[in-house]
Amino acid sequence: MPAITSGKVLVSGANGYIAAWVVRTLFGAWVFGTGCSGGVQEGAFDDVVKGVDAIEHIASPFHFQADDPAELLEPAIKGTVGILESARKYGTSVKRVVITSSCAAIANVSTAPQVLSEVDWSVQAEQEVEEKGRAASNGAKYRAAKTLAERAAWNFAEKHKGEIGWDVSVMNPPLVVGPVIHAVSSPQALNTSARMMYDAFTKPGAAAGGGSWVDVRDLALAHVRALEKEAAGGERIIISAGCFAWQDWLDAAPLSSKYQKGTPGAGKDAVHLLRYQNDKSIRILGMEYRSMADTAAAAIADYETRGVVNIEWRPTRK
Repeated sequence: MPAITSGKVLVSGANGYIAAWVVRTLFGAWVFGTGCSGGVQEGAFDDVVKGVDAIEHIASPFHFQADDPAELLEPAIKGTVGILESARKYGTSVKRVVITSSCAAIANVSTAPQVLSEVDWSVQAEQEVEEKGRAASNGAKYRAAKTLAERAAWNFAEKHKGEIGWDVSVMNPPLVVGPVIHAVSSPQALNTSARMMYDAFTKPGAAAGGGSWVDVRDLALAHVRALEKEAAGGERIIISAGCFAWQDWLDAAPLSSKYQKGTPGAGKDAVHLLRYQNDKSIRILGMEYRSMADTAAAAIADYETRGVVNIEWRPTRK
């Protein structure tokens, strides 16, 4: 499909962490959004896809508290297939659908360091959930939901390729962190990834472990460039800035005495079992990732603006 540099863009989940930044980054295009509500209902997107040039499908649950795997699988899969089905039936002007997946759809648990790329899939999680159901680990349930939802998107596009006038591009980020711009009533109401960063900075002992990360602003830019770059069509693209230990964030941040310091330098000894190749994002989307210091400073500035530490949290930024 041709590149899309202007027009009407539908952003699903526009009241969420990532989607709010996508909407801001799309500023200048004709953008409108829809919240997550109703996304699993048949035909929920039928009306809103009419007359749009592109779709950014971002709404999907991210948490680790599901007892029944269906609590994650059902909204993830039905929401994705539902918006694609609506686009097939009524999105006559749609040229591209960009979907937010996750590195969770790529990762497999390992005891030895490994480097993963877009050809990898989280088959371990799929197998664990299929075999154990409710007894599967919470991490496996989440990874399976992301994996199966993304597979469903690719399968849909392949099955209906002869009858649709649009293509699919999938963004696969790891942990998404950085400043928040949507209304949040309290720290407890932050989305999972933003809350993890907040806890690392503000709670004793929370800065343990690590993983891979990307700044939410870079991820939003990747979503926009996936519309603008013709070569992004039909591609699965990892959007990752690199690996981290939580201590690295404490070391990188401009922290006052209100915040946790941890054990400075301890993150340098961390062994990262999973690394994600990001060369495809650089080649196709032209990504230049923010530094950890930049992201940490922006997050701390957000906390200070909201008055989050030892002061009453303000639902919106000043």
